[in-house]
Amino acid sequence: MQKWKRLKSYFVFDHLWCRIRQDRVELPNGTIIDDFFIHIRPDIALVLPITEQQEIVFVRQYRHGVEQILLELPAGAFNPEQETPEAAALRELTEETGYVAESIVKLATLYDNPVKDTNSVHLFLANPVKLLTQTSLDITEDIQVVLIPIDGVLEKIQAGEICVAGSVVALFLGLNYLKQS
Repeated sequence: MQKWKRLKSYFVFDHLWCRIRQDRVELPNGTIIDDFFIHIRPDIALVLPITEQQEIVFVRQYRHGVEQILLELPAGAFNPEQETPEAAALRELTEETGYVAESIVKLATLYDNPVKDTNSVHLFLANPVKLLTQTSLDITEDIQVVLIPIDGVLEKIQAGEICVAGSVVALFLGLNYLKQS
C-alpha cells in the first residue's frame, strides 16, 4: 500500500472558523485527481468527567450543523502548538461545566473523519471531578450541565439521547477503563 502523492495544494477558503484546501493528487495507480478537498480543522479535547457520587457530567447544547440540542461530554477545539491536549481537556471541563479535576487519564487519540478532515480527537477520563467555579462560556455557547448516574448512560445511548460519536466512544472506553482498574 502506498500513500497518495500531493502534486499541488492551495486554499479555496481560508477563514478563522473554516479552512478548506484543494489538493491535486496522484494515486498509486497513476490516476490524477484535481479536486480533492480537505477540511483543515483544529484538534479536539474531550473529557469524560465523573463525580465522587458516580455521576457523569454532561453538557446539553444546541449544535447548528445538525440543528439539534444534544447531550454530550465537555469538549472543545485547541491548537496543539499552543496547548497540550491534557491542558485543553481540563480547561474545557472547567469552562463548560465549572467542574475541576486534579488529573486526567488519556483514553485514546482518534481521527474523526480521516477521509476529509485533518484533526485528531483526544479523549480523557477525569475521575473524580468537583464543582468549584462558575462556567466561562463564549458567545456561541448556551450550555446546561446535566448529571447522569453511570448506571443510566448505556440506556441513554441505546435510546438515542446520547448520540454524538466522540462522546459515545469516550463513554465506552472510559467505562471499560474503570472496569479494568
